[in-house]
Amino acid sequence: MSGSPESVVRVTVDDGVGVLVLDDPRHRNALSKRMSDDLARAVDTALEGGARALVLTAAPPVFCAGGSLDGLLDRTVPLSEMYAGMERLAEAPVPTIAAVGGPAIGAGVNLPLACDVVLASPAARFDPRFLDVGIHPGGGHLWRLAERVGAQGAAALVLCGDLLTGEEAAAKGLAWRCVPEDELEPTATALAVRAAGRSAPLVLRTKRTLLESLSLSSPEEAAKLELAAQEWSVEQPEFAETVRALQRRLATRHEKND
Repeated sequence: MSGSPESVVRVTVDDGVGVLVLDDPRHRNALSKRMSDDLARAVDTALEGGARALVLTAAPPVFCAGGSLDGLLDRTVPLSEMYAGMERLAEAPVPTIAAVGGPAIGAGVNLPLACDVVLASPAARFDPRFLDVGIHPGGGHLWRLAERVGAQGAAALVLCGDLLTGEEAAAKGLAWRCVPEDELEPTATALAVRAAGRSAPLVLRTKRTLLESLSLSSPEEAAKLELAAQEWSVEQPEFAETVRALQRRLATRHEKND
């Protein structure tokens, strides 16, 4: 499965893992309206094709150069219509993993921020740079960034023009891990394969609970939310099947050790 010949986002789905590739290197994978709309369609295509986890990556050397400058000057396109791709990623019910192997600039930082897990290579750069082109951050950028690196980190990056390398992003919490370039996509795919191999309803329910937990203010509220989901999970047919399969594996292991 792949995007249409005109699409600047390639899509493949293999064994439950959807891979989305930003594929407009001539324009440094700039987040034009076309790129954003194609990414939104790519997410839908992957999910409709049975993807139970998504990996977002990009044709090198730049992950995403941010908003198209021509597009920003073209005021015929409302800014509210420029975020379809990022929003579809953020709304995806399945686990989403960004593999950032080059610079993510301006609005391009929104794409990994919209994913559940961010992996980076040493060549990655996270450089918001909105204010350098005279525009206020958009798409929930400040909220998502502060969720990862705190208010001080968001201020340093956005207000003061700092940037993070792949190693620094992992140290500060913007990325989960920094891995060598040749291990970046295999590591992202391995995580996606693991997620896709688990019970799809359980993964979806757990992701929903995780996101809902972020707005709670006490451990008591979190426990109540999780109890409802946990009670639901033990009523699913897969629960008993999974536990019995685990018991059989443990029994076999004990027999071998005796």
